[in-house]
Amino acid sequence: MTSRPVLRRRAFLAALLACGVGPSRAEARHFRIALANVDETPGVTLEGLGFTGSDLRRSFELAARTLPVDMLYFDNAGDPGRAVANAEAAIAAKVDLLIEYNADAEANAEIARRLAAAAIPAIALVDPLPGAPLYGPDNRVAGRIAGRALGDFARETWPDEQVLGVLIGDLAEPSAAISDRVQGITEGVHESLPSLKLASLDTGGQPVRAEALLTKFLQTQRGERLLIASLDDLAAVYAKNAIEMNRRQSDCIIVSQGLDPNIHGGASEKKEIDPNNRGSVVLGSVAYYMDRYGYDVLPLALRLLAGEKLPPRTATQHKLVTAANVFREYPPFDMN
Repeated sequence: MTSRPVLRRRAFLAALLACGVGPSRAEARHFRIALANVDETPGVTLEGLGFTGSDLRRSFELAARTLPVDMLYFDNAGDPGRAVANAEAAIAAKVDLLIEYNADAEANAEIARRLAAAAIPAIALVDPLPGAPLYGPDNRVAGRIAGRALGDFARETWPDEQVLGVLIGDLAEPSAAISDRVQGITEGVHESLPSLKLASLDTGGQPVRAEALLTKFLQTQRGERLLIASLDDLAAVYAKNAIEMNRRQSDCIIVSQGLDPNIHGGASEKKEIDPNNRGSVVLGSVAYYMDRYGYDVLPLALRLLAGEKLPPRTATQHKLVTAANVFREYPPFDMN
């Protein structure tokens, strides 16, 4: 079976051919592309998930090896002023295109103005940049996938039993990503279970709190099956610990968001989603592939540089990853 990395490499070739870049022209012209990353500070994670800025940058470093591009890298460090300064440095370096990942709308408006004045195109990551095509997650779609998976599981496994839903994660975070994720989960689970009630356990941005919060909740809910939707993978791992300590494995199931290394592990780590761990209470996690962005975004950049008009928004292809298909998405040799 063809692995996802191989499919992505094939997509590179298809993108080159689609924009008229054959082997001879690819060798003759290398484009200078800059990535202004949102924040590469150690320990800082992206979009309420377990990916880091370093994960994202590494995906561009790997993807660029097979494409006719020379990359420049900037770290915005979560600072709007620095993001504007980095964009100016990219303009001074005469890049052909800037890939901008910055959350501040005011700074992005200024970056767009300066790029337009220099006639340099851009692609925005996750957060909009005026006038630039956007690539990033569709949090509502990802949430809906998780909600449907939980609803389908309950309908098939516990058809005649009392079921309660639980949302667990950084629920108070005032971001569109979190609210869209929650809305999607709610919509998805209500497709199968329209009357299901959803309790909320807010970790306050500290996934470790999921263990204590769920332990307390389990002690008050002893006669119901629980469908648990975690907003991030690390909270799912701590929720799993609470379920196991309270011996509730038979009446709880978790679907998470992210599919980051916290849940699928490294090459030699314990993995919650693994073909050899089918007894886990973690049914699966919805993939966001933030550690693969380079493989999707650089072909888009080449198409834009070749004169093709891109759609205003290109969304990550989210999917539910379980023990049955995890090695197709993250093969063992690709887990380091």
